[in-house]
Amino acid sequence: MSNPNEIEPQKDDFFPPEELYSDEPQFESDLHLHQIITLLNSLNELWEARNDFYATSNLTIYYSSRQLPSTEFPGPDFFVVLGAEKRNRNSWMVYHENGKYPNVIIELLSEQTISLDKGLKKQVYQDIFRTPEYFWFDPYSLEFAGFTLISGIYQPLVPNPQEWIWSQQLNLFLGVHQNQLRYFTPEGELVLTSQEQVEKYKQEFEKYHQIAEQKKQETNQYKQEFNLIISKLKELGIDPDIS
Repeated sequence: MSNPNEIEPQKDDFFPPEELYSDEPQFESDLHLHQIITLLNSLNELWEARNDFYATSNLTIYYSSRQLPSTEFPGPDFFVVLGAEKRNRNSWMVYHENGKYPNVIIELLSEQTISLDKGLKKQVYQDIFRTPEYFWFDPYSLEFAGFTLISGIYQPLVPNPQEWIWSQQLNLFLGVHQNQLRYFTPEGELVLTSQEQVEKYKQEFEKYHQIAEQKKQETNQYKQEFNLIISKLKELGIDPDIS
C-alpha cells in the first residue's frame, strides 16, 4: 500500500520558459514575519560582499509540472541556495537554475503547519530536493531542531553546550537568542542585522566620545595645575625653565 505522504520525483517534465510568480500564503503572525526578516537581513549583511548565494523567504519553488499546488504544499519559509547568482526573482524555478535546489531550508512551525513541516515537507526535502540541511523553529514554544542528509536520510544534528546547531552549509551556528533564531559565527559572535550594527556603532561612538571628553577635561585640569605651579615658583623668585 502506497504512503499518501510520498511524492515521487518526476522526470522529463515540460516546463514553461517564462518566469512564474510565487504563489504563497502570507506569514501567519508578526513573530513569523519578524523572524524571517531577521534571518534574511543578518545573512545578507554578513555576506554583503558575496554574489554566489540566493537567500529568500515565502517563495514558491517550482520543480515539477505535476507538483502539488502551493495551497497544499507551500514553499519553504526560508531557504538558501549556494552557488547561485544573487539577484531578484519572482520564484525559484529549479529547471531554470541549473537544477539547483536549496542547500538549507528553515521552516517556522505553527499550529496550522507543524504536521506538514514535520511530515510531508521533511520527506520532500529529503527525497526530492535532497536539501543537505533542514531546520525548524517555533517562534512561540522556541522548539528548535536540525537535520543533515546522510546517505539520503535526514539524521538529527546534535546541539553544542550552548544549544546551538552547526550548519556546515552556511559555516555558521544557528541558535536561539532573545527568543529568535539567530546565526553565530564559528567564533561564537552573534551575526548582527543592519539595524543592530547601526546601534552598535552608535554605542561605540558615544563610548569613545565620552572618553575623549574625559581626556579633554583631564588635560585642561593638568594645564590649570601646571600654570598654578609656575605662578607659585615665580612668586618665590624662581624662574622655571619650561623651554
